[in-house]
Amino acid sequence: MSTGFYWDERTFWHAGGNYAGMLPVGGLVQPAATGGLPESPETKRRLKNLMDVTGLSRELRMTGAEPATQTDLLRVHPAAYLDQFKALSDAGGGEMGRRTPFGPGGYEIAALSAGLAKAAVLTILRGEMDNAYALSRPPGHHCLPDWPNGFCLLANIAIAVEAAFAEGLATKVAVLDWDVHHGNGTEAIFYERADVLTVSLHQERNYPLDTGAFEDRGAGAGVGHNLNIPLPPGTGHKGYLAAMERLALPAIRDFAPDILIIACGYDAALNDPLGRMLATAQTFRAMTRQVMALADEVCDGRLVMVHEGGYSETYVPFCGHAVLEEMAGSALQAPDPNAEIFDQRQPGPAFDAFLDALIADMVARI
Repeated sequence: MSTGFYWDERTFWHAGGNYAGMLPVGGLVQPAATGGLPESPETKRRLKNLMDVTGLSRELRMTGAEPATQTDLLRVHPAAYLDQFKALSDAGGGEMGRRTPFGPGGYEIAALSAGLAKAAVLTILRGEMDNAYALSRPPGHHCLPDWPNGFCLLANIAIAVEAAFAEGLATKVAVLDWDVHHGNGTEAIFYERADVLTVSLHQERNYPLDTGAFEDRGAGAGVGHNLNIPLPPGTGHKGYLAAMERLALPAIRDFAPDILIIACGYDAALNDPLGRMLATAQTFRAMTRQVMALADEVCDGRLVMVHEGGYSETYVPFCGHAVLEEMAGSALQAPDPNAEIFDQRQPGPAFDAFLDALIADMVARI
């Protein structure tokens, strides 16, 4: 099996601004010891480092990519937005939206991040590898066409999808987002489209607070082509797999896409500072097995993971390693040091019964 891994050291140099956690520094807010937003380079760098130490990197086709071009970006983002972004970037950086600060060169780094996603998608559609992983940073799934949001400056996955359509490599694409936060940007871009199915599993009313409702199913030609699966805090390992098996996977199977793209965030993990969902590295491993089997069934195995959120510097590497082990069919492992205690913290029978009824209700309303 040939698995591509798209990354670039320059994406780790994206600057997250003068924040203390999620709060802008100033007044009574003391700067954090590490500085910047929770979206730091260390979760991604440590994942790459862990792969190097275990030897997994040597089993992957490690490569970079060219930045997304102006033509690529204009398929999703209006020129006025790109011009404003570039001008502010050239002037030393700043912030245009909600929690999206950047430093000098921020525009070029964001274009490179989108380029990694684009290259991964096009490579798989051309049949040059079996599957691929794009270590994109900054992330993209919250970015609207004309408004950056939630650490996201360009809509990486949407840019990659539009590039695939423009090159005639696909006619239908499914995007499954398992980041703990609702993929509102990807949803908004394709909300009235019938050629892209967007599915988002997320913690209900986490971020953004006003999007991600189950009832939001698309509009116009896109009616029925958007599925939100809002889950309660504490959903846990079994709950995620059940929501995948009973809601997300059947929707993708019925759509029968040419390629399946995963917005692969790890912030549903138990110790993530921005989520409360109790997932583990084994959850991400098991979900990867699920989507690989589905991709084999519906689209000749064409599967791409695009990195989104995940803010635990110590745990994201183990979650990501588990995903990549499965994608590559590798015998190498990075044993989860938290496995025993995280398993003990999973929901009990009463919560499982509640969640089963909640999922059954959503299934009945589709």
